[in-house]
Amino acid sequence: MDVDVTTEIEIACPRPRVAQFASDPANATRWYSNIASSQPLSEGPLRVGSRIAFSAKFLGRRLDYTYEVVDHVPDQRFVMRTADGPFAMETTYEWQDCGDGTKMTLRNRGRPSGFASVVAPAMEPAMRRANRKDLARLKALLESD
Repeated sequence: MDVDVTTEIEIACPRPRVAQFASDPANATRWYSNIASSQPLSEGPLRVGSRIAFSAKFLGRRLDYTYEVVDHVPDQRFVMRTADGPFAMETTYEWQDCGDGTKMTLRNRGRPSGFASVVAPAMEPAMRRANRKDLARLKALLESD
């Protein structure tokens, strides 16, 4: 069973500010509640081919995985795909101007395998709840600055 979860939120900040903050792996632990750590594995600014190691906890399990940047259009779209990890996953961030702020869309899609395939029916709703909370946290962080 594949998972495909899309969530979005409006943030009262300019698109470049939202995109810069959200796509910076150094900020991941500040707005993603399940991410315990992130570590760049490539030098220099993020670009297609950059790799980032993440450690997270989801559905009571520790997950260690490496994402590779596969698409990056500054201030518009940022896409990472697992290069190494428990199952194939792709995360897409998209940003659009929305009134005086930004609409951010977060999409996670993938094909669970191993342990994840056993809990796949529960994974999509849990992922949707987590993404909504994470986007709300991102909104609160950016709007308070």
